[in-house]
Amino acid sequence: MRAVGLITEYNPFHNGHLYHLEQSRKLAGAEVAVAVMSGHFLQRGEPALCDKWVRTQMALAAGVDVVVELPLPFACNSAPHFATGAVQSLAALGVSALCFGSESGDLPALQRCAALLEEHAVQIERQTGALLRQGMGYPQARAAVFATIGGEELAPLLTTPNNILGLAYLRALLRQGLPLQPLTLARLGPGYHDTDAKGDIASATGIRQRLLAGDAIEPLIPPAALKPLQAALATGQTVDTGLFYRLLLAALLRTGADGYLLEHGMLERLQQAVETSHDLESLLCAVQAPQWTRTRVQRTLCHLLLDSRADQMSAFLDSGPLYLHLLGASERGRRFLAATRKNRSLPLIDNYSRVYSRLRRFYGRGSALATLAEAQLAAEINATRIYGLLLGQRLQGGWSRDFTQGVL
Repeated sequence: MRAVGLITEYNPFHNGHLYHLEQSRKLAGAEVAVAVMSGHFLQRGEPALCDKWVRTQMALAAGVDVVVELPLPFACNSAPHFATGAVQSLAALGVSALCFGSESGDLPALQRCAALLEEHAVQIERQTGALLRQGMGYPQARAAVFATIGGEELAPLLTTPNNILGLAYLRALLRQGLPLQPLTLARLGPGYHDTDAKGDIASATGIRQRLLAGDAIEPLIPPAALKPLQAALATGQTVDTGLFYRLLLAALLRTGADGYLLEHGMLERLQQAVETSHDLESLLCAVQAPQWTRTRVQRTLCHLLLDSRADQMSAFLDSGPLYLHLLGASERGRRFLAATRKNRSLPLIDNYSRVYSRLRRFYGRGSALATLAEAQLAAEINATRIYGLLLGQRLQGGWSRDFTQGVL
């Protein structure tokens, strides 16, 4: 069974995602669509609107066949780490192709750009760092350096969010030598950050803003996928930003300098902002600086909340994903997983009651990789527990839902 991979957040699933799903199947000639999806904390440093099981229900209802969770160290991280973890996860599952959305829709141009970025990676990093120290913002600095190494014509590809992620996927495939055929679709409708709908398509950002404003979202989400979201909204199973802000302040008051992503001077500015901010937006505004994008600050705050330590996160990123958490599968998806079981290169976890024995059996009891895999698992379980504290209504059955929630 040929499978196409989708790298997703579905925050929430909408009509643009449905178009991507349907066109990816056609473009790849695939029977099965496999989504590797971020869990509770996302690439841009935000908690998801609703939990990973609600978003899995939405995806399955819309026609995705398999949903696996991208482990936290990669899900809540910069584009290169996010991309590396995602393509490694798809390859480990036996997926044949990767189809991603891009503003450009021009795969050969994106591949040329990715190859240049890889070839001159050290030079680009060094010269970009020098421009950052002069006060230039990161996206502008990297584009300026890229233009000097013969990429002037391709430099515009570095300025839009889906192109940037697509380039990260292509670079990860080049570095890892993974057998995934890359494909791209031109993004349909409004851009990632746009809040206005075009017809029945809006960005996930626009849909979340409509929810905050109390506006209708029904025309923008496939009817089958709408029911799980409506149920979560009706029962308070969505993130309360006020709770998120207060828990962030508590984390900032107790944190040390060994937190992941903390750079020189950032902790001091964050702790000063505790005294002056009154909500999440004012906290972010108080800390932003040319060398720290808003997204970078948001990711740092999420990792402070999750108590991510720099040394441990570095070990996770070096190792890559050490297991995959199966969140849900259709009947067709289950047939695909059964057919590829012997070829998977990572353990696929569907039942947490046996997760520790599975990891120890796969990596060897007492081995360094088994210990690291258990630590990676602990980070995910911790993220689920803390995410539960952010919801408008307390969940029944406790905070450790990874152990009580079965595969959908």
